[in-house]
Amino acid sequence: MMKAFNRVLSILLFLFNILLMNSAHAALEIEISGGSAQQIPIAILPFAEASGVATNEMIHQIVTADLKSSGLFRVLDTSGMANLPTTSAQIKYPQWVALQAQAMAVGHVDNLGGGRIKVTFQLMDVLKQTQLIGMDYQIAPTQVRSTAHKIADAIYEKLIGTPGAFGSRIAYINKVGKRYTLQVADADGYNPQNVVSSNEPIISPAWSPDGSKMAYVSFEKKKPIIDVQSLSTGERKVLANYKGNNSAPAWSPDGSKLAVVLTYGANSQIYTISANGENLQQLTKSSAIDTEPVFSPDGQSIYFSSDRGGKPQIYKVPVSGGNPSRVTFEGGYNVSPHFSPDGRYLSYIRNDGGRFRVALQDLSNGQVQLLSEGSQDESPSFSPNGRVILYATKVRGRGALATVSADGKVRQRLSESSGDVREPAWAPLAKQ
Repeated sequence: MMKAFNRVLSILLFLFNILLMNSAHAALEIEISGGSAQQIPIAILPFAEASGVATNEMIHQIVTADLKSSGLFRVLDTSGMANLPTTSAQIKYPQWVALQAQAMAVGHVDNLGGGRIKVTFQLMDVLKQTQLIGMDYQIAPTQVRSTAHKIADAIYEKLIGTPGAFGSRIAYINKVGKRYTLQVADADGYNPQNVVSSNEPIISPAWSPDGSKMAYVSFEKKKPIIDVQSLSTGERKVLANYKGNNSAPAWSPDGSKLAVVLTYGANSQIYTISANGENLQQLTKSSAIDTEPVFSPDGQSIYFSSDRGGKPQIYKVPVSGGNPSRVTFEGGYNVSPHFSPDGRYLSYIRNDGGRFRVALQDLSNGQVQLLSEGSQDESPSFSPNGRVILYATKVRGRGALATVSADGKVRQRLSESSGDVREPAWAPLAKQ
């Protein structure tokens, strides 16, 4: 058991789990299974484009893919239909009522000149024949995909009642051959961008609360050091380079400090450090392995993994210090805590009869549900709206990304056609 615990918790032993891959990088591909029993039937119609406008991206296809991926919508097939409306005034509602559509989205793209276009869309209530949303976006053609995600988010929020997360981003580590790359991509896996790349391991990416920076662990100095990098400028600074190992960075909700794990003078213990690299303070003091810290959303506690009770479990300690208290009691192995944005749920990895699976615990009553179906799942991370959990899994012996809805009903796999993909982290929603 301790060997398995160290495999997950220790940075050094983690490296031996990375597979050598020799293929070139390719985009993430999405496979979806499951769905809600009460899906909303909706029609997403092709957007008309004015003469001289070529977006190279079909907006309705992106919106359709987003809504389908949630498992909450049944997007109607309109591919064989003629004379499809592009404005609300053109809609013949009886036709859509007959198709059992409850809502429909129509839109068009106009040329504004000067390299700018305007995307207009309307979301209509088919039964009431009223407009639910009417919006337009003045953008560059290169912003079509991000705008389509915004449209999908607006539809999701209007019909489901909570914000969508289609326009958010994810980070992950991709290893191809001997090269490690920290990448950031859209939530659907498109537009991957390299943040940092090295022949030495890069692990443990962590988004700052405003989404502008990334903390991570680099072995480029032949030992684990924590760096913080600006995603807009690429500026990179060392946050922690103390004696021994520096690992597992986690931001406080206000971004003023981070929790880190150091072997500074002892075994792995939890510390806090200011975001400028100053004011190092030790938080836990034990003979155990204390690791994988995460702040509670209210900033008052730090949850972490520890074997202080003999077997790995999750504990919490006040940020001001004090005696840690145990959080998980079901199962003999629970690690890698991660909070839902509202602080109601805690996701983590449980050893379930030799299978490492994503678990979800309701902190108000302690009830636990196993969500994932893999055998080597790791690194759970909530979407910014709290409806989905992103995690790493194994597919044919290679690391891949997957998601599961918080109710366990909808699963996706974002499979990398080449490379070993690990340690995903879902970004907070960008500030508007």
